[in-house]
Amino acid sequence: MKETKLWINGQWIQTEKSYSLTAPYSGEEIAKVAKASICDVEKAIEGAHQAFQSFKKTTAYERAEILYKVVDIMRGRKDEFARILAMEAGKPISAGLTEIDRTIATYQFSAEAAKQSMGETVPMDAAPGTKDRIGYTKRVPLGVVSAITPFNFPFNLVAHKLGPAIAVGNTIVLKPATQTPLSALVMAEIFKEAGLPDGVLQIVTGSGGELSDTLVTHPFVKKVTFTGSGEVGLKIKEKVGLRKITLELGSNAAVIVEPSTPIKEIISRCVGGAFAFAGQVCISLQRVYVHESIYEEFTNAFVEETKKLKLGDPLDPATDISAMIHPDEVHRLKQWIDEAKQQGATVATGAEFTERTMTPTVMTNVSPDMKIVCQETFAPIVSLVPYQSLEEAISLVNASDLGLNAGIYTNVLTDAMKAAEELEAGAVVVNDIPTFRVDNMPYGGVKSSGYGREGIKYAIDEMTDLKFITIKTVI
Repeated sequence: MKETKLWINGQWIQTEKSYSLTAPYSGEEIAKVAKASICDVEKAIEGAHQAFQSFKKTTAYERAEILYKVVDIMRGRKDEFARILAMEAGKPISAGLTEIDRTIATYQFSAEAAKQSMGETVPMDAAPGTKDRIGYTKRVPLGVVSAITPFNFPFNLVAHKLGPAIAVGNTIVLKPATQTPLSALVMAEIFKEAGLPDGVLQIVTGSGGELSDTLVTHPFVKKVTFTGSGEVGLKIKEKVGLRKITLELGSNAAVIVEPSTPIKEIISRCVGGAFAFAGQVCISLQRVYVHESIYEEFTNAFVEETKKLKLGDPLDPATDISAMIHPDEVHRLKQWIDEAKQQGATVATGAEFTERTMTPTVMTNVSPDMKIVCQETFAPIVSLVPYQSLEEAISLVNASDLGLNAGIYTNVLTDAMKAAEELEAGAVVVNDIPTFRVDNMPYGGVKSSGYGREGIKYAIDEMTDLKFITIKTVI
């Protein structure tokens, strides 16, 4: 039985309390995880603040080299890391390997960005009565960054916090999701091996409810970056004060399928976007609006493709979908589907449950006010909805108070441009699913889906201050 500790000031620290970590698919106990106290978190923050005093003086070259070494180390241990994801998150091994590849790319982007953080010159003589002055800007690190991460991409979403922060000279206190601490803790030894100075990365595990106030309000914390639920994100936003903050919250991502779309060419992609990692993805395809002229053909093809997916052990390479993260989620989803059925919805396929799993589920005859449509399901549930005009489809997508990614399939350029302009989302994806993301693109939502942007270059802007310097050349 693995017993974990906290990573504070370059040392593994034992705690008085721990909690049991169980595998989502099998329910077996896989670790005893250290449970940090508020005092532990304070010590971590204070240590990060102290480490910042020297780390902020390191060169871009030095920080980039550390990140490049992280990339090299991770490339040699991909199978090991994918197995960790399968055990603690229930992520199928094939999907886990994909996440590790993305994580490596994220750290590589961060290494490259460390050398590309640039300012600009300001023409001081453009103002009347001003001459003999030079003006320029530069990005400077903030200090201690509190990073709170979710369970669904426990390697890559940690990388989106750590990579940019380290690239610009910040220090970090990381609090990973309660269900997925092992993937975060392994990064401590990797960064240590890569030469990161002690104290720059601190990792505390335990209850977010117990530790978040300290992580958010401690006076040494200069930036909070959180990925998780909208409810928790709003509470953090209310407490953060004048500190910088980035919130990556939920969504109920939608795609519009116009009649010019070749259905056979997109079905597999759409099914994959709806059910990858059992739909436990912020931009998982949850709503599909299909033009009425192709709705029946699309629905039949989508249902048949969904039935091909294999549900099973995440360690089996043939598995497409495995367990939900917790049995409570299965119970919630069964209630939501039963409620939708009572309101007139139809289960086209799926909605079969065990204690820990649910089959990929396709719903039809839904209405906009059903929970499975208007709220984030975070589950392998997709609703197929017919529409008559593109204007109607755009209106249906925008009716949500969430807006992370949205998509449209069409071979008509003017329709694509209309949707790109009118869809209310942080990103609009044309001729692909809204689940599409590469790790250097700007990523973040509008409305209740978030605040600020990630994606390495954009995260660096959020993790630095802009300093202006002017020099009078003649005294």
